[in-house]
Amino acid sequence: MSYSGLANPKPKFGLDEEIIISKRGSQGHCRTPAYIRGKAGRIERYCGNFRNPEQLAENIKDADIIPLYRCVFNQHDIWDNYNGPKTDTLEIEIYEHWIERS
Repeated sequence: MSYSGLANPKPKFGLDEEIIISKRGSQGHCRTPAYIRGKAGRIERYCGNFRNPEQLAENIKDADIIPLYRCVFNQHDIWDNYNGPKTDTLEIEIYEHWIERS
């Protein structure tokens, strides 16, 4: 999705929507941890629109403004040998261009 020129893009995902984090690779700065890529979760909240940190790290002054979400993942879905309670979750803020519909 191209956000270029959008001052206030509308969020594409809604509260409690089931999602998957893109498995694609990245070069340079990336706020999306490798361990969460390809994992299923849900949208916990929409956090607002912010400049793309991956572009800002490359000194792109007019970086795209994109939606940011707080996403929730079950710990057992992330870590193969997780021994904690089944109710344990991990919350991560992920930018929209890394999120796919489940």
